[in-house]
Amino acid sequence: MKATKKLHDIGQSIWLDNITRALLTSGGLKRYIDDLSVTGLTSNPTIFDLAIRNSADYDGAIRTKTGAGLADEKLFFELALEDLTQAADLFRPIHDATNGVDGWVSLEVSPKLAYDTKSTVAAARDLHGRAKRPNLFIKIPGTREGGAAIEEAIFAGVPVNVTLLFSREHYLAAAEAYTRGIERRIDAGLNPLVGSVASVFVSRWDVAVSKTAPAALRNHLGIAMGRRIFKAYREFLDSDRWQRLLNLGARPQRLLWASTGTKDPAASDILYVKALAAPYTVNTIPEKTLLATGDHGELGELLKADGGDGEKVLAEFAKAGIDVDKVAAELQREGAESFVKSWDDLMACLIEKSAALKKAS
Repeated sequence: MKATKKLHDIGQSIWLDNITRALLTSGGLKRYIDDLSVTGLTSNPTIFDLAIRNSADYDGAIRTKTGAGLADEKLFFELALEDLTQAADLFRPIHDATNGVDGWVSLEVSPKLAYDTKSTVAAARDLHGRAKRPNLFIKIPGTREGGAAIEEAIFAGVPVNVTLLFSREHYLAAAEAYTRGIERRIDAGLNPLVGSVASVFVSRWDVAVSKTAPAALRNHLGIAMGRRIFKAYREFLDSDRWQRLLNLGARPQRLLWASTGTKDPAASDILYVKALAAPYTVNTIPEKTLLATGDHGELGELLKADGGDGEKVLAEFAKAGIDVDKVAAELQREGAESFVKSWDDLMACLIEKSAALKKAS
């Protein structure tokens, strides 16, 4: 049995960390659903930048939309919504069969709105409304400034994929924001069933300390942090607070493992996939890692609810002089900056492509 099917059977959702128009039109995504147990996908500006820059698949749509006066962000969101609504429709049977637990796709709001809660929530509501698909998450960074926007979006009934989480503290802040939004809906007499995932980035931990960590600890930090976060996740779901909310019809925010492609060529190509196998979680997997996982059959032990040896490994990093709280803050700050750069690169790509197509016509 393929490892992807085993993950599905133990209760972990496998989502593809990619989308291109060619993947949709060629039937590639449908094959991943059928053959590799893929039950959702995520997107980001870099993925769209590469898809638009390196193919002619979007040229016709860009000509038409620029001819109608669209440019920059408006042009991008039109293109992105075309792809993501098509993907959402492919996953809709899964979404319906799981009563909204699975079968999701994700679209990111502009990172330029990161410090503007009101505008972020307005953009989230607008994009979700334009998609007209119940299984579309809006991605909002889980930075300190993003917490209010997450709570407000959930209260407004907009499903949210909270991104850019690295530490236990980041996760708990995102979980608090989501839970407050749900509690406010219950207090207001609204349906508490609003979906959300909390996306924890894993491999970037090991990249960040690759030059400073002892050789014996190489490629161990991301997994150890994942184990610490998983323990906090299970404890949060088992709390009296969430037991009460479950009784009122709410559904917990699921934990999602992001950035799970192996960066070290000397390590296993499914290093993080095997280490982070756990029920009621999601793993968003790059296409290369997805195919590698499909070639494997063995997984090993599942994540332990108590975090296993996570704290023991983290103590070894502390002895080596690595301050994980400091690294977490740096990773989130660098990630936020990277989001803005990726967005700017995407906007530049659309300007260049639009100009080239206009010149060629």
